[in-house]
Amino acid sequence: MPSSIVILTGAGISAESGISTFRDPDGIWATVDYREVATPEGFAANPAKVHAFYNWRRRNVLTVEPNAAHRALARLERECPATFLLVTQNVDSLHERAGSQKLIHMHGQHDQALCTACGMRSAWNGEMSLASTCPSCAAAGHMRPDVVWFGEMPYQMDRIQRALAGCDLFVSIGTSGNVYPAAGFVRQARQAGARTVELNLEPSEGARHFDDADHGPATQVVPRFVDRLLAAGG
Repeated sequence: MPSSIVILTGAGISAESGISTFRDPDGIWATVDYREVATPEGFAANPAKVHAFYNWRRRNVLTVEPNAAHRALARLERECPATFLLVTQNVDSLHERAGSQKLIHMHGQHDQALCTACGMRSAWNGEMSLASTCPSCAAAGHMRPDVVWFGEMPYQMDRIQRALAGCDLFVSIGTSGNVYPAAGFVRQARQAGARTVELNLEPSEGARHFDDADHGPATQVVPRFVDRLLAAGG
């Protein structure tokens, strides 16, 4: 059993729960222009359109459930004696709902709002609009989804970098391997001497950087990997 594990997850782990990916041929960005709904400039130009997009995504998340891959990672966190950190690029809440606790949402969360007037972050499960007021400062017209848009810095990067530098097992699950900085995590982990494993539907763009791989649906390959890892530790 490794002494320190870092797991990275992307859209592929939630796809089998019914949440669309972004970059696949039939993904969200195939039909929606990300520049209009996922950039600070898009929000400044048409905040109502951005709010409508994220209200739709927030409603959709509430209709789906964690799958076997999410539950397997929660089990790994509970049962392994290693230092453990799960870093997700996803903004859905499926990891938490499956039971994961040692978790960083590096791209933010659907169920949180950010007030651009006072900087306060707060839970937010309902609709959001220009009329929404901040629970902290009561200002109206300054609420936005607490998600990282194109051109913005992902959250908690210092903590993630420290974990990568100290891990001896890095596992990437359901990622395309072309979105930075997350796409560079495997190389950082390798430089730190970690074993690197890719669990993905198909080889990612960075597949050559991994020591081992298991390709197939996340609901199959992730529980299989967790079973093997826990059995080896026992």
